[in-house]
Amino acid sequence: MVPSVSMEGQSNHTSGFMFVFLGISDDRNLQLILFPIFLGTYLVTLISNLTLIILIRMDSQLHTPMYFFLSCLASIDICFTTPISPRMLSDFFKEEKTISFIACATQCFVAAWMGQAEYCLLAAMAYDRYVAIGNPLQYSTIMSPGLCQKMVAGALGTGLLCGLVETISALNLYYCGPNLIQHFFCNIPEIVVLACSSPFNSQMILLLVASFVGFGSLLIILLSYGYIAASILKLSSIKGSLKAFNTCASHLVVVTIFYGTALAVYGNPTSSHSDKQNKILSVFYILIIPMLNPLIYSLRNKDIKAALRRGIKKSRH
Repeated sequence: MVPSVSMEGQSNHTSGFMFVFLGISDDRNLQLILFPIFLGTYLVTLISNLTLIILIRMDSQLHTPMYFFLSCLASIDICFTTPISPRMLSDFFKEEKTISFIACATQCFVAAWMGQAEYCLLAAMAYDRYVAIGNPLQYSTIMSPGLCQKMVAGALGTGLLCGLVETISALNLYYCGPNLIQHFFCNIPEIVVLACSSPFNSQMILLLVASFVGFGSLLIILLSYGYIAASILKLSSIKGSLKAFNTCASHLVVVTIFYGTALAVYGNPTSSHSDKQNKILSVFYILIIPMLNPLIYSLRNKDIKAALRRGIKKSRH
């Protein structure tokens, strides 16, 4: 039974609380193998996303709504993985992987903010593809710079609000005893179950936010692609249909990977996965997807390849 403590005492006690990560593995040999792999993955993530942002910003031919959204996605991916990856890499060399309550709260907030913002941004990008294929003649008028900026601001604002609600609801609980996190980062669902006070309200808030943002964004994406499919079917030429589909193929792949992994991580109760499975899925969600996104958009994209060649030529002169 938890002893009676004043709210002020609870706040002071909780703010000085320390969590301990159990990490990805306690096998030293496996850690020596994973460290250079994860370090390389994180560096590729930073380099590829930063390169994409710089290319889109510097090349005037890429100043279109699609590439504006893509540069914002690259920025979100960097901000999403950076609060977690460097800390995880440094923990490979620590015997006791402790993290303060404040640092844990910060990690939770930034990851939740960027994660929710990415859901919303992927929905905005789906709408952009629908307008490009369904209304090509009015595309530049509908997808004006002002609207694009408002959509990105809306995605970031929604993510910020949801991240604050999730983090405050989870970390406003009273933590006094169990402090072992079966993970390598502060994942809100893993933290609330450690609270000495009842986590029910926090868990309901997490569920409501996930349903509102995650499934709301998914609904917009599905509707957009439904209209895209209908528009493509109306095209008389096969070449035109393939060209139209090709403009949204990369986005469709990114959405499938992102939502598929998110549903695998958060869509089922924690008890349905082993700790090992949860960690593997989270590595993919946090490390691999932010690395894959710029590669998926770049490898098959002639505009980005051409912009990269122009950038290389300019740097040589």
